[in-house]
Amino acid sequence: MTINRVLRHGGRLLAVAVTACGIAAAAAPSAAAEEQPTRQELTADCGSGLGKCTFNSPELGEAYLGQFRQVSDSLFNCSTSDATQSMTWGDTVGSTDSVGVSVTAGGKIAGIVDLSVTASYNHSWSSTHSESSSLNMTVKPGEVGWISRAQVMQKVSGTWQTHYDSPKWGHYYWFFQDTITGPAKNGTDGRNNAVVVKSRKMTATEKQSCSADAHEGRTFTQQR
Repeated sequence: MTINRVLRHGGRLLAVAVTACGIAAAAAPSAAAEEQPTRQELTADCGSGLGKCTFNSPELGEAYLGQFRQVSDSLFNCSTSDATQSMTWGDTVGSTDSVGVSVTAGGKIAGIVDLSVTASYNHSWSSTHSESSSLNMTVKPGEVGWISRAQVMQKVSGTWQTHYDSPKWGHYYWFFQDTITGPAKNGTDGRNNAVVVKSRKMTATEKQSCSADAHEGRTFTQQR
């Protein structure tokens, strides 16, 4: 990881150059390499409140439809005719930062990002989205079906500034860039959430389960 340092003299904070994946520091003379924090340590201090953190200059990327994923139990049709059944589904989509760490709802990190986005774009940002409903689906004989859903997603990029009352790792200020990917409101940039019914042929092992007394000639569900 590239480290950039900026010296702080007489209470004046010089300009900070932050590389795309690096951490920059502003404070006293250069510290030894072992005194440099990881971004995980800085994020943890932002989350605990030990560091006074802001998420500066947020930039929202264009919304896009995320990947489909199974959100219901699976319906197996062991009968000889089409099977139609109402299936309930539920989905919760969260946010992750640029190194794949979860950004939890209601936490300090999520709150800081929301505050920054709201101030810059005049609309709130949410780190999670939950949705549930039910849907009738038809599964052909010898097949298994399920419900899949895709959530509209959006990236927000910005620079974290962490301020300590006393120098930590030899500095009062630390900076690093971050990109957070999270759920966006349905309809953002013309993109809409999608819920679909999917199905496939049973495997040989799954077909064998249809021979069991409880399943023969019937339908059954299996938790996802």
